[in-house]
Amino acid sequence: MKYIGRKVGLITALLLSVFILVGSTKENKDFGIGRNIEMLVNMFRDINIFYVDEVDSDKLMSDAAKGMIKSLDPYTDYIPASDMADFEFMTTGKYGGIGSIIRKKGEYIVIAQPYKESPADKAGLKSGDKIVEISGENAKGMTAQKVSSLLKGDPGSVVKMKIEQFEDGVIKPISIKREKIAISGVPYFNFVSDSIGYIQHSDFTEGCYDDMLSAFMTLKNSGKLKGLILDYRSNGGGILQEAVKILSIFLPQDTEVVSIKGRTKQTTEIFKTKDKPIDIDIPIVVLTSSGSASAAEIVAGALQDLDRAALIGQRTFGKGLVQTTRPIGYDAYLKITTAKYYIPSGRCIQAMDYTHRNEDGSVGVVPDSMISEFKTKGGRKVYDGGGVMPDIKIDPEYINRFVAVLYAKGYIHDFIDMYRKDNPLKVKNEEFNLSDEDYTLFTQFMSDKDVEFESESKRTLNKLIENSKQEKFHENIKEQLIAIQSHLKDDKESGLKLYKKEIKEIIEDEITLIYQYEQGVTKRRIAKDKVVTNAIELLNDSARYNDIILNQDTSKK
Repeated sequence: MKYIGRKVGLITALLLSVFILVGSTKENKDFGIGRNIEMLVNMFRDINIFYVDEVDSDKLMSDAAKGMIKSLDPYTDYIPASDMADFEFMTTGKYGGIGSIIRKKGEYIVIAQPYKESPADKAGLKSGDKIVEISGENAKGMTAQKVSSLLKGDPGSVVKMKIEQFEDGVIKPISIKREKIAISGVPYFNFVSDSIGYIQHSDFTEGCYDDMLSAFMTLKNSGKLKGLILDYRSNGGGILQEAVKILSIFLPQDTEVVSIKGRTKQTTEIFKTKDKPIDIDIPIVVLTSSGSASAAEIVAGALQDLDRAALIGQRTFGKGLVQTTRPIGYDAYLKITTAKYYIPSGRCIQAMDYTHRNEDGSVGVVPDSMISEFKTKGGRKVYDGGGVMPDIKIDPEYINRFVAVLYAKGYIHDFIDMYRKDNPLKVKNEEFNLSDEDYTLFTQFMSDKDVEFESESKRTLNKLIENSKQEKFHENIKEQLIAIQSHLKDDKESGLKLYKKEIKEIIEDEITLIYQYEQGVTKRRIAKDKVVTNAIELLNDSARYNDIILNQDTSKK
């Protein structure tokens, strides 16, 4: 308790010094800040000293910090020193480790997928290999989080393990020298037709501009590139400056591409392209989805506003807020929303209004009455109020709930493990396809498996029945409801028949991932991706493409 008392005393002295500094100003608002800081210090001190049970002062601080920002927005966050490694990985895409995805299977952790050319890959680790010992500790019962932390470490250091090999069950010791693992922001690029290039951009981590530039130059230097597809679907964004540099590849030098506006001069800035462009003429189609956010929306929105690309897909997420990390002492940081960003037309695409919450604390979207019209460089109509609207809308394809349950319970992976052992050569084919006979094996494998499943249709029907009873007209539609209910079967056998196509595709993708890595899966999916197909068709129809980027307004909703 004496140690806690000294610690609290030190915190109190430090915070009171802030109070004295702030409270000495003549503004009432600043006095209010000082008053609240003093109250917070007193509360923190008294809980630590007088609360009936011993308290963890670090946890108390963490809870207080999270409570303080709870009513702001989901992007403002307190990052204690213990979480900084994960935060740095999110922003840089780099960490020290062996480079492998792991998953829980039974009481052990197994290798799910080594990254191509990673230390794990070069050491010969394979999907399904079981970690039975790590760093001298028995790995039985370890969580994925515990194993992950033991696998990570300084580049050049060595992690020692014992592995039970998937293929033959032999347990062998293995030592792997950790390296700096860099997850590329551009996991795949290639030609998707004779003259149409495709680049998948997954995030805006540090250095992703270099990855994008390298991919584009490889395609361009082939001599056959006549059109480009940039895939920003499910790209959650990241570093704004990387987005600006990527735009400089395709736009004239000194072009304004985004501006940010906050409460201070330090948080208000205009960003322009600095470098000479590589290609300002090549036709571009950008693919978007509801998962395209932040920096991904800056690239997509700027190219649309400047009539430089056509957008295909779905309305983007609508994150028009900018975050800055600020040190708050003792290696902890505050990630705080400091500004909103505006793309060249002048629109802010922020969808959620966190400033004006509803009475119940929920957050509403920008109402239609508040949506404003803007103009692109060439005069086309575009709108703010919630993401970037594509020029050509294509409905998304969602994974079925039944299929998602099979995957989440591990049944898909368990079947694949069994199938690989029984078919060691077949699964290594360049273009793997699961036959109908193979799928029958899967249905037999599932015969004794428990699947708790309720379809969205069944959920909606049950809600309708409940509401009809509450509103006193259930008896009037009872027979119709029973008839509908008889056709909605959520049993396992019906699901396996009804969703055969989707289940086969997931099994095929997962097996392809094991032998051909992520690049093989992406190549496989692109071949049957209707959004990519639409993009290829548009780039091959120059008259339609030019009509869109020169004349077509986007829809408001």
